[in-house]
Amino acid sequence: MRVLAVADSDSYLKWAACLLQDLPDGCDTELVVVRTPIAPSAEQIAAAVGDRPAPPVLSARALRRLAERSRPDVILVSCTGPVVDVLVSGVLDGLRPRPVFATGLPGISVPATEKAWLFRSGCDLFVVHSEREVAEFAAIAARLGGGGAVGLARLPFLRPRQERSGGDRVVFATQAKVPKAREDRERILLALAELAVREPGLDVVVKLRALEGERQTHRERHHYQKLWRELGEPGRLRFAAGSMQDQLSRAAGFVTVSSTAALEAIAMGVPSLVLSDFGVNAEMINLVFEDSGLLGTLDDLAEGGFRQADPRWCAANYFHPDERGDWTGLLTGLVLSRSRVPAASLLDGPEHAAARRRARLRVEVPPNMLRAGYRAKRRVRRYLKVLT
Repeated sequence: MRVLAVADSDSYLKWAACLLQDLPDGCDTELVVVRTPIAPSAEQIAAAVGDRPAPPVLSARALRRLAERSRPDVILVSCTGPVVDVLVSGVLDGLRPRPVFATGLPGISVPATEKAWLFRSGCDLFVVHSEREVAEFAAIAARLGGGGAVGLARLPFLRPRQERSGGDRVVFATQAKVPKAREDRERILLALAELAVREPGLDVVVKLRALEGERQTHRERHHYQKLWRELGEPGRLRFAAGSMQDQLSRAAGFVTVSSTAALEAIAMGVPSLVLSDFGVNAEMINLVFEDSGLLGTLDDLAEGGFRQADPRWCAANYFHPDERGDWTGLLTGLVLSRSRVPAASLLDGPEHAAARRRARLRVEVPPNMLRAGYRAKRRVRRYLKVLT
């Protein structure tokens, strides 16, 4: 079975590299990055793929040529929603023989959303990571139609690995999307600084998805590194990117607002804290941590109040037995099924054509040109607004 995996950002690249390791022995795999404005840097690529050779970054046209030349049985479209839709419906459409298109989400997907399903409804297999997620997306599929099977895999960072050896480090895992407000982010930094003052023997680390200036999956308006500098660096904090596992291997505590790294910390036995000061809801992407036993406040953080997750919650969320994972079996069945009916996208109607054209610009126009075009468009709008 020949499998081509395509990623568009750092988190999706890490997810794709890990899923390829799940495939049966004898599979011929290839991993590439499609060029978009959020394509990972060389450093991010190296951190994401581990021991694999660094994948090439290809334009949309080069990706199409590669797919025509290699004739894969499966294309794993490990990308953000609009890019998945554009690749499957446009760039990679019409390949003969038609490959099985697989896709999914690289982190916590509770609550399941119709938007995530719609963008990926042209794919034959949708991979998620807990039985709760499978049930929620299957219900959306039954209600809306489109798409194909929903498969279960274990999250990349919950695979067997060495346990932590203990340490003196407290790790704060940032999340690009939440909290949004600058003031909320500053409160987190100041609580971390207070912990560092109270416990001078601790190495307090702000673990970043990307260093200031690097691209990442989601745009971060108020970067923690920049905020700390603008606050005058009023304390003893250290900022780091790179591997989360390396940070957790020496961790005595872990804290986040909603990062999936909380699950990695649980798996490694690191006492953890999920901040509830900014709400526990879908907008904060932390609804899944209800009843986990991990929710706490900034005051708890400043006091070092880390805790262990409830075992019953763990069993229902992401820590299912390995034998429950079925995504590779579903994928193999789809490849072997000669009478398979391809998935039908729910975005094929004329009402979605304009949005698809805009999304296609992200994969077909070089990022520098695209950003220049956006800036020029904003200037023209401001000019016209002044005239009127």
